[in-house]
Amino acid sequence: MITSALTVAMTADPQYEGFIGWVLSLMQSLGEIGVGVAVLIETFVPPIPSEALLPGAGFLAYEGRMSFWGAWLAATLGVVLGALAWYGIGAALGRDRTRRLVGRIPLMDTDDFDKAEAFFLRWGGLAVLFGRCVPLVRSFISIPAGIERMPLLKFTGYTFLGSGVWNGIWIGLGFAFGPAIAPVLEQWSGVLSKAVIAVIAALLLWFVVARLLRIRRRVREAAEAVDAIADGTPTSGIPTSR
Repeated sequence: MITSALTVAMTADPQYEGFIGWVLSLMQSLGEIGVGVAVLIETFVPPIPSEALLPGAGFLAYEGRMSFWGAWLAATLGVVLGALAWYGIGAALGRDRTRRLVGRIPLMDTDDFDKAEAFFLRWGGLAVLFGRCVPLVRSFISIPAGIERMPLLKFTGYTFLGSGVWNGIWIGLGFAFGPAIAPVLEQWSGVLSKAVIAVIAALLLWFVVARLLRIRRRVREAAEAVDAIADGTPTSGIPTSR
């Protein structure tokens, strides 16, 4: 009797429309492992925030279409694997080569590395623990940890703890607000999907434009500095011969 009731419940799952429906269906079909893979990818593609994915996993857990703890564990292990990969890159290549590598990643530059490095040098292990809550920093904080050869067991423990708490918050929000979200999605999933796409597109456009403008400004400043040196004109930040 219990088995038949569960079967009826699963077949009665609502079909949401638009982009939201597609994401939820994709996550459900991939299961908890799909959540972990998505978070792992986010470690290497920072503009795709895990905060946009994890509440969806929590909502599916609320509906009984995904295990809450399974999604949490998969997401946390995805972060740990990505962090270990960056740690290994930092340890293998060293500071200068890793810094150049980060600078060659599309829409990234060496400032992203420098910020993560400064954050780690100031806070040490706490940077690994709390850096999981800071966009961009959480992707690159593992690199200086690898360069400085932070004890691997300590690094893994801090990473698991910090990402576990962070993932639990976002998955928990999706689960806790499930009763309020479900009726809204049943009626307005199509409209909300268009709004979500518009917001994501705007954020991506802002990120790309901001990065391109920053790169353009750096190139212009470098060109001006070269011209100033050629003309013998002192420039701020460039030492002149006495």
